[in-house]
Amino acid sequence: MLKNLSRTILVALIGMSGYALAEAQSPAPAPATKAKPANAAVATFAGGCFWCMEGPYDALDGVISTTSGYIGGTKKDPTYQEVSSGRTGHTEAVQIVYDPAKITYEKLLDVFWHNIDPTAANRQFCDSGSQYRSGIFYHDESQKKAADVSRAALDKSKPFKGTIVTEITAATTFYAAEDYHQDYYLKNPVRYRFYRQGCGRDARLKELWGDKAGH
Repeated sequence: MLKNLSRTILVALIGMSGYALAEAQSPAPAPATKAKPANAAVATFAGGCFWCMEGPYDALDGVISTTSGYIGGTKKDPTYQEVSSGRTGHTEAVQIVYDPAKITYEKLLDVFWHNIDPTAANRQFCDSGSQYRSGIFYHDESQKKAADVSRAALDKSKPFKGTIVTEITAATTFYAAEDYHQDYYLKNPVRYRFYRQGCGRDARLKELWGDKAGH
């Protein structure tokens, strides 16, 4: 049953359970602040629930920061409730500041692919709607070229049968999500694990990618 529930419903259920109390007793620290070099670059990826996209990037050497937010829509300064309605055109995304001297954009792309279901249109795992569509939002022509090459290579080597529907589009204005969404996987580890498991994210990633699946 849980794998068919959306994040909103799952979080509501968790809030009524004993998980919240257990979690409150052992809060996790936020990621350590890293110095931002003068040549820092920005990458933006949409992979469904932004809670699940921060962790894989925070773990990488060369990533300076990750921010959950909204991109690709028409409304200025959208709220979570507005984006969740599916009427603003935005999708949940994570914006990454990184040091290109330590990590390449190609590596960020590789991590992105292995943490999403690229065959799902207007949804990711149990979350459905255009606000959960997957996408690569490039910030310059070199990123666009790298993204196109990456998708073409994946299309030839993919270990699954489905068609890749992930969008590659120019980055528009990115709006940071509300504070309670930032570093959610660290601030609310029990709720996060419960949601991730209940949404079927890890099971589907394993089905698609095998041992290369993200987590």
